[in-house]
Amino acid sequence: MNFLIASQKFSENIGYDAILAEGWDHYLKWRSSNFVYTPKGCSKIKLLMKNYKLSDDIAFRFSEKTWKEYPLTSEKFSQWVNAVNGNGECVNLFMDYETMGEHQWEETGIFNFLKNMPKEILKNPDNNFKTPSELIKIYNSKDEIDIPHLMSWADIERDVSAWLGNKMQQEALSKIYSVEKLIKANSNKELLNAWRKMQTSDHFYYMCTKWFNDGDVHKYFNPYESPYEAFIAFMNVITDLSIRLKKEEVILSGKESK
Repeated sequence: MNFLIASQKFSENIGYDAILAEGWDHYLKWRSSNFVYTPKGCSKIKLLMKNYKLSDDIAFRFSEKTWKEYPLTSEKFSQWVNAVNGNGECVNLFMDYETMGEHQWEETGIFNFLKNMPKEILKNPDNNFKTPSELIKIYNSKDEIDIPHLMSWADIERDVSAWLGNKMQQEALSKIYSVEKLIKANSNKELLNAWRKMQTSDHFYYMCTKWFNDGDVHKYFNPYESPYEAFIAFMNVITDLSIRLKKEEVILSGKESK
């Protein structure tokens, strides 16, 4: 049993009812993200797959003036949802909460779009809104989906290369884990808190060196001028953290010797 199947079985055994996952074509193959599925090796837990095309229309393309569908109105979007009827049972829109008002600023009209969208969708009597818990109770699994590799919502590859795709990212992650034992053995809560915050995935995302469409997205969300600047800043902080740890060790050993 591989790691991913074991993780899914573990989730099922401890009582989870569903997993929200990227509806990536590579694993869905001929199937649609607009149905409920079951992970391979499981019998009870269900998969709700993200409709990434409609999700990304809102999350990334909404304010893109070069997009052929710009401007995206609630009326137009509801028509796309209506087109699923007869070819699917659910349309799962998964996106970052910060999409509303940060990635898509208020000036883009995102709030008016969201305000009007439910009304437009409910004009079709075949449409309704359901929570994930309600969906998995109403609909049976259509098939078993095998996802043997780690998958994310990021970039064209939909894997973890946005965080671990180059040597800088791998080195940074290796460094942060290399001080784990020292950090946890230390009584300084401030250092422990700093170490935990440095494991935030955004730090490694900023070091991504992908280009073209993915690179544009990485650059847009990146406070650094380059991924190399992000790496240097991160490693400087790690170095500082290591120095502070060593000083703490010296102080503690000095106290013990007395």
